[in-house]
Formats: sequence, structure tokens, C-alpha cells
Amino acid sequence: MVQGRAKEQRHIHHILADAHRGESNCLLLHGEAGIGKTTLLEYAVAHADGMSVLRVEGIESEMELAFGGLHQLFLPVLDRLDLLPPPQAGALRAVFGLSDETVRDRLTIGLAALSLLSETAAEKPLLCVVDDVQWLDQPSVDALVFAARRLRAEGVVMLFATRETSSAGGTKALPHALLTGVDRQSAASLLSGLAPPVTEWIIDQAQGNPLALQELAAALTPAQRAGQLGPLTLPDAQSAPPSRLQETFAEQIRRLPDATQRMLTVAAADDTGDLPTVLAAGARLGGEVGDLEPAERAELIFVSAQKLRFRHPLIRFAAYQRAPLAWRLAVHEALVAVLDGDAHAHRRAWHLAAATTGPDEQVAGELERVAEWAGSRQAMASASAAYERAAHFTSDTSRSARRLINAAQKASEAGQDERCRALTDQVPLPLLDPGMAADFARVRSVVELGYGSPGQAARLLAECTDAVSVSRPDKLAPLLTDAIHAAFSAGDATLMAEIAVRTPRLPGVATPAKLLAGDIPGALRTLDDYVATARLAGSGLMDRLMAGIYRHLVADHESAHELAAAAVTHCREQGIGGWLPTTLHLLAQVELALGRHDDAHEQAAEGLRLAEAYDLDHRAAHLRALLAVLAAVRGEEEQARELAGLALEYTRPRDVGRGTADALWALGQLDLGLGRAQAALAHLEAARRAVGHPLLARHLMPDLIEAAVRAGHPERAREPAQQLMSWAEDLRQPHFTAQAHRCAALTGPDASAERHYASALELHPEGCTFERARTELLYGEWLRRGRRKLDARDHLRTARELFDKLGAQPWARRAATELQAAGETTHPADAIDSPISRLSSQEREVVRLAATGATNREIATQLFLSPRTVGHHLYRAFPKLGISSRTELADLLAS
Repeated sequence: MVQGRAKEQRHIHHILADAHRGESNCLLLHGEAGIGKTTLLEYAVAHADGMSVLRVEGIESEMELAFGGLHQLFLPVLDRLDLLPPPQAGALRAVFGLSDETVRDRLTIGLAALSLLSETAAEKPLLCVVDDVQWLDQPSVDALVFAARRLRAEGVVMLFATRETSSAGGTKALPHALLTGVDRQSAASLLSGLAPPVTEWIIDQAQGNPLALQELAAALTPAQRAGQLGPLTLPDAQSAPPSRLQETFAEQIRRLPDATQRMLTVAAADDTGDLPTVLAAGARLGGEVGDLEPAERAELIFVSAQKLRFRHPLIRFAAYQRAPLAWRLAVHEALVAVLDGDAHAHRRAWHLAAATTGPDEQVAGELERVAEWAGSRQAMASASAAYERAAHFTSDTSRSARRLINAAQKASEAGQDERCRALTDQVPLPLLDPGMAADFARVRSVVELGYGSPGQAARLLAECTDAVSVSRPDKLAPLLTDAIHAAFSAGDATLMAEIAVRTPRLPGVATPAKLLAGDIPGALRTLDDYVATARLAGSGLMDRLMAGIYRHLVADHESAHELAAAAVTHCREQGIGGWLPTTLHLLAQVELALGRHDDAHEQAAEGLRLAEAYDLDHRAAHLRALLAVLAAVRGEEEQARELAGLALEYTRPRDVGRGTADALWALGQLDLGLGRAQAALAHLEAARRAVGHPLLARHLMPDLIEAAVRAGHPERAREPAQQLMSWAEDLRQPHFTAQAHRCAALTGPDASAERHYASALELHPEGCTFERARTELLYGEWLRRGRRKLDARDHLRTARELFDKLGAQPWARRAATELQAAGETTHPADAIDSPISRLSSQEREVVRLAATGATNREIATQLFLSPRTVGHHLYRAFPKLGISSRTELADLLAS
């Protein structure tokens, strides 16, 4: 029994019992040092009857060793790697140094971790314990959190523990429990053999921290335990609990023999817990294995044949921090000497850095090579840390600035925008080298885009372009591409035009300039050249991203999809997690335009999860707006309004015009589907005003036109409808032209309406179900008003069935109501009660892939789930669908 933790213990028992029933759970325990997180983890291990146990403990000095934590966790089950799909097994072998392969896809590593956990739990349930996450390397944290959030039906329990003051990577997205101090009664029960005043004094000092209670009591002499406390016996009462706790550990260490203290310093500095390494380094300093015995007897450390483990991470910290500087330097030098061979090159570089007190270009160069290695393993956070440390050892100002800029760039790619900001603040200014100034402007613009105004980010880049254009023309393309992207996010057409005039011959800049100037044919020709460049092997992420954005803007959604998917793949393969939410947002937008609503939701939801995990508020706002649109289509009013409201809270104060427009579009489409045309019109016209050019609002214009007509203001729809038709003639995209014809039918004379509706239906591409259904609905309504009820029923029935398949409930109800008005007996509920509509979005996606003949393992790979979770979804879906086997799925979905 753990005193004062009854609630947490009940929860642990519950999830352990769930694991025996085949269910999976995860939980993050967080709180200050010594609050009892590790004790609860040990409690879980002790009560994991009939379960396998894997565990890893984060080590502060090993934080920059990419995938070190993951390797420690999976070391007992590496023999199961052959059970994984070859790409996943190969990825783990590469990051663990078991092969010479290059790691290309960080998400494959996450999926491999998920699969290995699932395979380990195949024979009996598994408890996975991850302690001190704040000291675990970020790539390992990313992989374990990725796996934890996708566990469903494997019988796996993942328990994490981290400091309250730590952001702990992406773990904030996990279910969590905050541990606070225990009550006085529980605290008193942890103390024995003390005079009452001493007990009360320790309780006051520890402030409910269980470990502080125990360690403060252990530090007392017999006389003090009896009540003889002096004012300097323990640290000052005004100190924060962690500081008092640290001093308690230091006092216990000070009581040990000098030789033992020196060996503890070696063990603390080693960071691996590898006993042979500790003994070898200690021997170089005159130590021997017997020197560890007093620390063992004091239970400060636990030693086995190969491993040395500190009882608590703060003991390690105290052992290191209280050692004199000269001794710490000597310890690191000794570790450098014994860590020979290529396998230890990167750890040796960090010890070399720790042994160095001033500028040293050799050390800086070693760290720079560590950074390059980490970058090649897609460990961008580790690469950033190594570049920063290298900069601190660099005496040359220019070279130091270059390394800090590299560190900031890697931090940005890792999704650490706050760290990117801190690093750019360290760069010594002014930068005399034009190329370096250009690179600095690009990383600084990332900070401005994420925390300030996208318009200001664009201006910052444009000003840099003016400064370096003559001396470094090779920097113009990336600078202006980033600037256009920022201005596009702002929805500032004027600013986009100002940027474009700087290099009118650059395809990536000339394309938006011509589009906004109305020269669509010229823009399409320029865009073809730009897309051809973006498709070349080795092209940059921003070129692929912007080419995809432009193709989407001109309604060439198939080409946009290809480019967006390539941008997403680029981010995954290169480990550029910071830009993955942005590329997923574009891919989701294109999926929505193509009518693939489930795919759009999947991409946007993943992007939002990543953006929230990385604290990328700017990207999260765009994704929330898009998810609000999808919720609006389904008629999920509360969800749509909440998501749109959260997006607007961010975008409006910062003039993020595109995000504002999309959030208002969601609200407008929601009201339009629910029959509130006047409210819809107000939202959609505001959305149009939020961007600085009609073309930037092209995607919401059909909704605006329909809302204006339904609200009784057809005059406010005519000019937008004419604009759509003009663009359609230039763009020549069937999907967009179909929308233009539908809007022309709505706003034009009745004599031409039927011709426009027929043209729209003919032009709607296969798969654009929602847009076709919208046209069928409007055509059926027009026919009914013209008293052609029999003709109307065919179109209204088709509309209802299509909306029903999509789960677009408000629109299905509208179609059903119109059918009733046209004389067909039906009930609106019938239109929304199809078997497919009973499934969750995850179940629908699993069922859709299973219907194609994909195996559970193939589905798991595509959806980043475990095969067992896929089977669980199918098991739950079959009764809802009224079927008993996957062979019936294809016929059901086709019906």
C-alpha cells in the first residue's frame, strides 16, 4: 500500500485488469521530484501478476543520444524483431546501430515500436514502464508516445512518469494524472521513531513530498531525531522542496568515504549504468570496485554484474553536482579515454565537451559531426542540441553564428518553435555574411509565423531579399518562397503582389502574382514550370508545398494531391516533424476538395495531434478550422462551433486571414446545412472579406452564392457567380466548372437553369459525392418548385442516398424533407440510419480498407495502428453492419 495514493492505486489496478481482458491503456504520472511517481510505477510492477514487464529510466546526460531510451526499453525483446514487417524491423535495427541502413522515416520507427509492443503482448499482457520522461531522448519519447496513443486491443499498459516542470515532448497529449503532496495524516504515517515536534517540522519542510519526508528523516542524527534540531541542521526553510531534497541527497553522499564519493561521480557522469565502463574509468583515477560498497550499503545505488543503478535520479544529480569542478573534468576525461571505437563516438564527443572549459574548435568540430549524425538519423532535436553546444565552444563569431543558426533550423524542423526562438536570440548581430543573414531571416520568420504575425514574417523575409539580392542571388528563391507562404497564410494579396515584383521571372513567385493580377492563362503556364521543378528528385519541401498550394488554388486537385502527398512523405522520411502538420493540412484540404471526407478528417486529425504535441499554435489553428468544416458537413454543431471558435481566437488577433476565412466558412456551411441561410450568408461574406483577393476565397464561393439565394438576396450572389464562371472558363477543371454551372443555375433565369444543372451533373467527377449530391438537391428543389414532382423525386432521392453515405445528416434531412414535399412517403430519419453511419470514423476507415482485400497488418501499417487494434475495430464493426465476415464488406459498401 502506498500512503496517500489510494485513488491512483485503484486506477492502476483497473488498467492492469483491463490488460488481462485484452484492452490497452496508457497513463502519464506527473509532478515534482520525489512526489511519488516512481513509487507508483514500482507498485504497478509489483502488481503486474501474469504480465511481462519492460522498463526504461531516462538519464539526464543521455538526453541527446537519439533512440537510446528506446533501445534500453526493447533490449530484452530484440529477438522478436524478425516478427515485424521488414521495413519496421529494418528501421529499428538502423536506429539501434544493428545495421548500416539509413533511417528515412521517423513514423516507421513509431509504427515499429507499436508493432513490437503488440508482438511482445501476444503471449501474455505487457506492462511498459517509462520513468523520468523529461530525461529521455526526444526521438524515443516521440516513438513511445506515438505507440501509446494508438494502442487499443493488445493487452498493453504503458505508464509514463515525468517532472511537473517538464514539457516532456509530446506526452501532454496522453491521459495524465497530476500527483500533489500527500495529506498530513499520510505524511505522518511515513515517519516513525521521531519526537512529535520533529515529525511536525519535517512535514512542514517536505510540503507533502513523500521522498522528501523519508530523506529528510534519514539525514537526521540520533540526537536530532530525538528533538535536538539546530537552525543550520538542514537547508533553510525558505528553499523550494526540490532544493531541500537535493541537499538531503548531498548530505548522505558527504558521509561516504572520499574514494566512494569519487566513484559515485564517475557513475553519475557515465550516464549508461554500464558497470564495466564505470570501473574502467574509475581505475584510471585510482578507484576500484570495492569503493562502491559503502554506497551500496547506504542503498544509494544498486549494483549487479553488468549494471549500476542509482536508487533515485536525484542521487545521481547530487553525486555529480557536489563534486569539485576539477574532479568532474577529470572524470569526463577518463570516460573519453575508455569509450573507444566507433560505437561510442557520439557519447565520447559529449564527454569531451563536458571535459572542456573554454573555446575549443576540435571539440566544436566533434559536436558538429554529432549533429550531422543525429540529423541523418532523423533526430532533429538531438542535432539541434549538438549544434548549439558546438557554438558555445566556438571562438570565431561568424562560425558560432552559423552553428546557432543550424541549431535553430533543426529545432524548427523538430517542431520546437519556442527553442528556435531562444536560439535565434543568441545569434550575434549584425551578420556581415549575406548568405548567413538570409538563413537567419528564414529561421527568424518561422518564429514570427508561429508566435507573431504571418504578415510580419513575410515582410521580414522580403526586406532580407532586398539586402542580399546582389551578393547572394542563390538565396532569393528560398527567401521569397517562404515570404509568399507567410503572406498566403495571412491572406494578404497586396503583400503577395509586393513580394512577387522582386523576381518576376521566378516561377514560384510569378505564379501567385499572375493569378492575383487576373492573368490565369499566364499563371497556369508558369505553374507548369514550377510543378515540373518541384517534382524533380531532390527538390525542397517548400517548393513541393507551394506548388501543391497553387495547384489546389487553381482547382487542379488531382495534381495538388500528388504534390501534397509528396510533401508529407518528404517530412516523414526526413524527420521534419515541425512541418508535417502543415503538409498534412494541405493534403486534408485537397482530400476535402476531392470529396474524400473520411480521408480529409484522418489527415487533419493527425496534423492537429502533431501540432498540439509540438505546441505549434499557428498550424493547429488552421487544422482546427478545417476540422470544423468537416464537422459542419456532418451536422456536428457543437464540435464545429467549438473548433471554429478556438481557431478564431488565434487567427483574428494575429491577422491570419486564411485561417479566419476557413473557420468562418465552417460556421457558414454549418448554418447553411441546418437551413439558417441568413446566418450562413453573414459568416461566408465575412470569410470572403478575411482574405485580400476573391481567388483566395474561391473554395467557399459556391456556399456563399447558395446562402445569398436562400436568404432572399440573389443580388449578392450574381457577381460571385459570374466570377466563378469566368474562372472556370480559364481553369478548365471539370469539378470546378460543375460548381460554376450549379451557381449559374441558382442565380440565372429559369430558362437556362436546367441546362446549367444538367451540365453540372455531367461534369462532376467520379468520387466527388458531396458536390454531386448538392447539385442533385438543388436541381430537385428547382424541379419541385416547377411542379415537375416525378422528375424531382429522382434527383432528390439520389441526393438523399449520397448524403446518407457521407454521414452528412443535415443535408440528408433536407433532401428527405424535399422528397416528402415532392410527394414521396419517407421519414427523414431513414436517410441517416444506414449501417455505415453507425460506425465511428476509425471503424469506417478500417472497414473501407478491409473491403479492398487488405490484411490486418497492411491496414495497420497504413493507419499507424497495431494489427490487433485493427482486428478489434472489425470485431466491433461487423455486428453494427449486420454481417459476419469480411467477404461481405465489398458488397455492402457497393450497395
